[in-house]
Amino acid sequence: MADGRVRVLVDATAVPPDRGGVGRYLDDLLPELPGGDIDLVVVAQQRDVVQLRARLVGARVVAAPSAVASRPVRLAWEQLALPVLARRVRADVLHSPHYTMPLLTRRPVVVTLHDATFFSHPELHSPLKARFFRTWIRVAARRAAVLVVPSQATRDEVVRFTATDGDAIVVAPHGVDGAAFRQVDAQEQTRVARSLGLEGRRWVAFLGTLEPRKNVPALVRAWVRACAGTEDPPALVLAGGRGWDTEVDPAVAEVPAGLTVLRPGYLPFEDLAGYLSGAAVVAYPSKGEGFGLPVLEAMACGAAVLTTRELSLTEVGGDAVAYCDVDVDSIAAALEALLADDAERHRLSAAARARAATFTWAASAARHAESYRRAARH
Repeated sequence: MADGRVRVLVDATAVPPDRGGVGRYLDDLLPELPGGDIDLVVVAQQRDVVQLRARLVGARVVAAPSAVASRPVRLAWEQLALPVLARRVRADVLHSPHYTMPLLTRRPVVVTLHDATFFSHPELHSPLKARFFRTWIRVAARRAAVLVVPSQATRDEVVRFTATDGDAIVVAPHGVDGAAFRQVDAQEQTRVARSLGLEGRRWVAFLGTLEPRKNVPALVRAWVRACAGTEDPPALVLAGGRGWDTEVDPAVAEVPAGLTVLRPGYLPFEDLAGYLSGAAVVAYPSKGEGFGLPVLEAMACGAAVLTTRELSLTEVGGDAVAYCDVDVDSIAAALEALLADDAERHRLSAAARARAATFTWAASAARHAESYRRAARH
């Protein structure tokens, strides 16, 4: 910090190939960080280096060994080699953006904790995964100079379950890429509908990994109830990674003849705006979120969003989305009401776009920069 600038080494090696989770977070955050008093160095997996160098003007990008593509090797590399790299690049601060952190470093570490549902909702995770992340959240709470979380709800949960001093936590809400997620025209909506085999039809959209906390089986059964007796029932599209919720297949198997449910897996990134903009309703009845980026992205696309009040979701949705509880009856009643009310969907669409515009990655980067400066002083 001799020149007043803070050199930050960000470990981006945990980014998955499908760009979900931590990948989307870093992809949008990192371009906003270089400049001002932040001197950015990023270490990434070799498959990501060319892309990052093109996007991160003013930053230095370092390639990690190819072996870190294996998760066990990456975790070992993080403990043994990442501290060496931090010394070599003369980092003032190390940012570990996905729960874990190197223990053998004297440099101050900033750790991002994306959610605390491993404590509050352990039944929604595999026992092994829940134990792993609870352990590392506790370690980070004790060892990190600063913790970064994406919502006030997550901050409160981390404080509650780890007895961390809340002053050591910086709340940095995610932003939304307004160029990628925006309300698109009817022609683009039709193109995406055609690709899904839904041209000329309405659909209810879900976007996310099919994991237990997303509550997809309840959504499927609620949608069936909401469609009962309607002349032109909308299709239900479950877009995203297949995940590990074993109750989704049985719920889909119960869908009556005459109703259409699609599971297209990951959609091309360029199709997401048309998919969300064109939906009659975007339904996201989650049982708990650290932030809820799919809700924000749907709002930016002008979607009428139905979600829950669990944990952070009201911080994102405010009064610009419709709410339900997590049970089938509540989801069905709210979904049926929204599908029947054109005026309310239009009102929500306008309110959602206005609210989504207040969430920017530049603002999130400013909060991260604050955490780096605080850590450097630490």
